[in-house]
Amino acid sequence: MAAEDALDLGLDVWLSPELWNHTPERTLAYLAEAARHAETIRTAAGVGASASAAAAPMAGRRERVVLSVATEASFFLRGILPGRTFAARTKNPAAAIRAGRHVEPLAKFLADAAAVARREFGGPISYASLPFERVDWGLFDFVGVDHYRYVTSEPHYERILERHLRHGKPLVITEFGMRAYRGAELDPDLLTTGLISWPTVALSARRVPFIRPRLQTGKAARLQTGEPTHPQSSETTHPQAGKATRPQASKGPLRDEALQARRVAEDLAIFERMRVAGAFVTQFDEPLLTHDADPRFDLDMSGFSLVTTPQRKKKEAFHAVAHHYAGGPGRLGVPFSQP
Repeated sequence: MAAEDALDLGLDVWLSPELWNHTPERTLAYLAEAARHAETIRTAAGVGASASAAAAPMAGRRERVVLSVATEASFFLRGILPGRTFAARTKNPAAAIRAGRHVEPLAKFLADAAAVARREFGGPISYASLPFERVDWGLFDFVGVDHYRYVTSEPHYERILERHLRHGKPLVITEFGMRAYRGAELDPDLLTTGLISWPTVALSARRVPFIRPRLQTGKAARLQTGEPTHPQSSETTHPQAGKATRPQASKGPLRDEALQARRVAEDLAIFERMRVAGAFVTQFDEPLLTHDADPRFDLDMSGFSLVTTPQRKKKEAFHAVAHHYAGGPGRLGVPFSQP
């Protein structure tokens, strides 16, 4: 199985079951089922291992199978921040976060999740947290944080890493990366929409006539000229879909794979310098964000992926990651993340 192949290559296997937008009770039931499957994988690790893995004792291989109990629960779970949907919870979360409304329900969920995981799974566990979440890391074996370096976070990026390192447990960056368009590192929407016009993506997936997934070209032009990314602008309505779409800008988005590759390589260098135990690049591929020769419809440039869809062409960031890990022993332990 894939887990055995990864262990043979000297990688750790992190299992991250996800059930988004459900109640804590339903999510914990799902976690229990997933943890039982994870334990089956863990106990099988080392059985029938290839000759190349002979140097890795069975017990050591089993300890390299890790279960992550959840990801960014404040946003993806109902009942922690206000809002029934992910979109509602992430629309304007700052006030609720400053008020600490998430602290108590998050702490309860994570305590329950850790207990469920320990009951069903015998290996190490972790949680992929948001930088603002207060987590009792005594419940877990690894500290995990999704941490992106861009215009909003860059001034205090390393300070947040230092805070997480002070817990005295191995720190793993459970998500990091960069999009592949000019000005992405300056985009305050890097972690939400990027350049994607998500209504057109959704309508295209539903095969609405005349709708083709597209980028917000006006915003791309403003990023390139340094103008504000949220100016007041008019919108037009598509006659068939009745949905708002942005008019085309005279200057469209510019693909910038070199930016993505440079920023990912810089992040890996930061993690190494600060002795982070491992890091997951977001992400290997993004099936919804397809590559197109027409920049208006090249959704891939607004993705974090290392290869294009559907071509599976390796992007410059793929080669940057490969070059980093070609350094051999001493490099970070976990090169890729896949949802």
